[in-house]
Amino acid sequence: MPERPQFVPAMAEIAREAGALLMGYFHRRVKVEYKGDVDLVTEADRASEALITRRIRERWPEHNIMGEEGTRTEQGSEYRWYVDPLDGTTNFAHAYPVFCVSLGLEHKDERVAAVVFDPTRDEMFTAEKGGGAFLNGQPIRVSVVSDLGECLVATGFPSHKRHKNPNIFFYHQITLKTHGVRRAGSAALDLCNVASGRFDGFWEFNLNPWDTAAGVLILEEAGGRVTRFDGQPFRIDSQETLASNGRVHEALLKEFQAIFSREGLEELPSVAEYVKARK
Repeated sequence: MPERPQFVPAMAEIAREAGALLMGYFHRRVKVEYKGDVDLVTEADRASEALITRRIRERWPEHNIMGEEGTRTEQGSEYRWYVDPLDGTTNFAHAYPVFCVSLGLEHKDERVAAVVFDPTRDEMFTAEKGGGAFLNGQPIRVSVVSDLGECLVATGFPSHKRHKNPNIFFYHQITLKTHGVRRAGSAALDLCNVASGRFDGFWEFNLNPWDTAAGVLILEEAGGRVTRFDGQPFRIDSQETLASNGRVHEALLKEFQAIFSREGLEELPSVAEYVKARK
């Protein structure tokens, strides 16, 4: 069987070029538009995706591409790219420096190569199937924390229909069972931060393939585990993403099961009681 070609060096080059483009827009505060009621998109998103897809087509013209901002190239290839040209658009639009470029590549429905580039910190996360995970060329591994109570974990909330999303209950419960929960606003970076041991776990509802394709491979290559909320295998079209260092995964699954069944849950604090107790 012929060896699969290496993609990461070229992918990292493309991501770095896109990151430089984004930083140019970031420093001059770009115009913001809305894709829906609250979904933001900027000219930077579109320019970054155009650059990335152009570079992919120059090098691999036969490959399929799926981009967040609408790029859809279907050519019958065994390779498919998942492109998030700016993960963390809301942060970007508000000049909050937490965003990235995320590129994931599949071969025959298997994730094989990934890069996530954070241009504000000049951090390049990379992975190829079976080759480990790296941050700026140095190997990374998930944390060794095995007690859920000592974990720092992350989550994300949807930009639309938040009132119909149950994550506030998960946030409340997991906050009580861990050392803390962070909400930074970039799922790709959250997954990479689990991969590098900065976080011990991460969960989110309703992520898209371009949100997870790169970060999931990087996390798995760093020794982590990713499943659905019920422990079933993660798929690129999964609407549930639960990631961890592996050591606390079963404990997280147990908490999720309790939340879904509403067993032993701590009630949300009463605003009325707080008001009565104010001095």
